[in-house]
Amino acid sequence: MASGSVTLLQLNDVHGYLEPHAEPVWHGDRMAFRRLGGYARIATLLRRLRSERPGAVVALDNGDTFHGTYPVVSSKGQALVPILNAIGLDGMTAHWDFAYGTQHLRALAAQLDYPLLAINCFEKEGGAPAFPETRVLERGGLRVGVIGIAATIVDKTMPPHFSTGVRLTLGQDELPGHIARLRLRDGADLIVVLSHLGFPQDMKLAAAVPGIDALLSGHTHNRMAQPAFVNGTPIIQSGCHGAFAGRLDLDVADGKVVRVAHELIALDDSFPEDAAVKALVDAALAPHRGMLEEVVGHTAQPLHRNTMFHTPMDALLLAAIAEAADTDLAFSNGWRYGAPVPPGPVTMNDLWNIIPPNPPVSVVELTGAELVAMLEENLERTFCPDPYGQMGGYVKRCRGLRLHAKLENPYGQRVERLFIGAAEVEPERSYRAAYVTAQGVPGKFGRDRRDLDIRAIEALRRYLATHVDAAVEAPSAVLAV
Repeated sequence: MASGSVTLLQLNDVHGYLEPHAEPVWHGDRMAFRRLGGYARIATLLRRLRSERPGAVVALDNGDTFHGTYPVVSSKGQALVPILNAIGLDGMTAHWDFAYGTQHLRALAAQLDYPLLAINCFEKEGGAPAFPETRVLERGGLRVGVIGIAATIVDKTMPPHFSTGVRLTLGQDELPGHIARLRLRDGADLIVVLSHLGFPQDMKLAAAVPGIDALLSGHTHNRMAQPAFVNGTPIIQSGCHGAFAGRLDLDVADGKVVRVAHELIALDDSFPEDAAVKALVDAALAPHRGMLEEVVGHTAQPLHRNTMFHTPMDALLLAAIAEAADTDLAFSNGWRYGAPVPPGPVTMNDLWNIIPPNPPVSVVELTGAELVAMLEENLERTFCPDPYGQMGGYVKRCRGLRLHAKLENPYGQRVERLFIGAAEVEPERSYRAAYVTAQGVPGKFGRDRRDLDIRAIEALRRYLATHVDAAVEAPSAVLAV
């Protein structure tokens, strides 16, 4: 039976953040900011680890990599390829990386020096795996089997073009067979699952499937100082935007894991930027720096997306699109990604971080009954008691509504009362609303949809030009529970 020691290094949900940036840290109820992250610092961390633990490091990326900032989105991920290859990772899986379509993601993956892994993504025609499923690495005297699980929601809640030609499962049914094959046929001593299902989903997965030695989790942006243990499996997740990395050390004796040690590493200035990777980052940003550094407004309070029911960043976005559309109601998705903007100037870079797809501002007519049904669906996707039913980010962002809900109630029974201003919503009455992206108002709700001749970034820019410190206004949408 094999003995040895391996260090796993996890990156998850970096969302294309190339450089150090502000990240929130909480001191009780007070939010402060640290300048963290950046691929040049990640490169330094990996170089140090590989020097400390030669031949024993496995560096893995949980996905949400090729999307989230202007240089990355405008190049459809291409700007990141040389940077990622310079760092030297060992594998990744995917979620928003599908944003440019499956074929484009395949083209990006083909340029990487390591595989994109997914046991749960299949061709609709024929059912073959759409991507490599597993990889075996020789590290630290052990054979390490890595299994990738992509985000199951890609073909369920994301725009249809994300998943053209493929379908995705949870991966739970496929996982036991891959574990058995890696151990019995490929001689794997350790099984590492690299998942983008989300932390609650991965907790359930680990409880259902034995034989996982470590599970690296992504999607829900949990910043975990300690691993969770389920069915003997350590599960870690390491925040988002590349501000933190997770280190998991596993010692194996006679085929058994005998020691687990974990560290959540803040990528601060104790990690000097690697010169070669910084040069690649600078090259990716050079064509855009002038535009991105333009100051377009000011905020007296932090703009962030780090709370469940209401965030000042999304309040600003909704105020801007409501004004552009001349509506009282406005909706957007409950996104988790988007680095915060500390009090002070707001730049074009900040606007692109708020909503990198830059969709058109759209309007739709919704009945009161549809408003209730849409909110019921969103609350279920956020708070479903079965983790596998949780398919969204945070609660949908709403402007102009006051919702009284009981989150502990079952699906269809959570919304108790719904108000627009002081008036209770009438089921048969029609209400006009602004929204951005199909996740703001899903296509099955409403009628008379149309896109306006203005996109989200321009709506934000115009709003900031005419509203001084607009983000400090009290929220117009409240969730009361």
